[in-house]
Amino acid sequence: MTTKTIDIRSEARGYGDELRERAQAIENARQLPADLSDRFADSGFYRACVPEMLGGLERPPAETMEAVEILARGDGSSAWCVFIGATSGSVLARIRESAARKIFADPSCLISGVFAPRGTATVVEGGYQVDGVWQWGSGTQNADWILAGCQIIRDGETERLGNGTSRSTMMLVPAGKVEFLDTWHVSGLCGTGSTDYAIRNVFVPEEHAVGIGINGPIERPLYAFPHFGLLAMGIAAVSLGLARSAIDELIEIAGGKKPSGSARPLAARASTQSEVSRAEAGLRSARAFYYEAIDAAWSAAQSTGRIETQHRLDVRLATTSATQACADAVDRMYNLAGGTSVYRDSPLQRIFRDVHVATQHMMVSPATLELTGRILLGLETDTALL
Repeated sequence: MTTKTIDIRSEARGYGDELRERAQAIENARQLPADLSDRFADSGFYRACVPEMLGGLERPPAETMEAVEILARGDGSSAWCVFIGATSGSVLARIRESAARKIFADPSCLISGVFAPRGTATVVEGGYQVDGVWQWGSGTQNADWILAGCQIIRDGETERLGNGTSRSTMMLVPAGKVEFLDTWHVSGLCGTGSTDYAIRNVFVPEEHAVGIGINGPIERPLYAFPHFGLLAMGIAAVSLGLARSAIDELIEIAGGKKPSGSARPLAARASTQSEVSRAEAGLRSARAFYYEAIDAAWSAAQSTGRIETQHRLDVRLATTSATQACADAVDRMYNLAGGTSVYRDSPLQRIFRDVHVATQHMMVSPATLELTGRILLGLETDTALL
């Protein structure tokens, strides 16, 4: 199958039953199984944001996110790992072409890691000495290359930009030089393997520093999207899939379950009917705004090569509000199911835990709404994190 013929949304639909069947085992393992990650690579998911000139798919972001959403209906952890791997591949548009071609010589290559500059990269001859510990390393156990956000240190001092903030970038480090720490013991999205990892004084050549030694990313519409925007989109896509799964699960339960002391099934209750309606309306409204914002930004990138503040604002507003709306829909379904939803064999309890870990991510936190609100109100705002 060539890059031209791969439809990642169709590929995602083919995993539905398997992911539902394996979801508990994936959660118990606390990381994505290697066999599943390998098959995700074969399906093209990790190539979705890799430049076409390198052999990637370079798909429109809405298509990639819809594939993630579809996967999340089966298992949130699997979908989370896919979106991290997919969006991380976009960094190959932001390093020297010669280095990118070497890294992506194997089309099954998986890049994963953390954008946040939690480490340091000290300038040395020919590159950098990288050191630090990073949290939230989703999917890194299956990755070939690890991303590590770093502050740049030169002559013992942190380099500063014109506005006084520290200069930072991401480093690409071979997985074999990374120490993975057993820290991922959490309440939800357990199967993502989002463990801490350490890089101890490892040399990284300059050509493996993102954005260094080039005049900007490849001039293609996809690479006008900021990393933060892509990350927020992925979180919301997972949440959309989880909410859809929760509503579907409750509808199935409601047809047969008779609440204690009642002769009627749960579905016959007026409260159930109204709550399901509210959840459905909330989910579909949030989903519509989400894809509307992404499609508008994509159209702007295609026509101008840029994504202006208003489009970036809309994407971040849509992703945060979608994640919150999805959590609300899941909460309603979890509560409606009563005692049924607390048992370990109920998908609802896992979905409930998963979506409430997604809401804790800083990219969709309430602070995002403060940022977008300041802009909407016409106040002076630092838009670097949009």
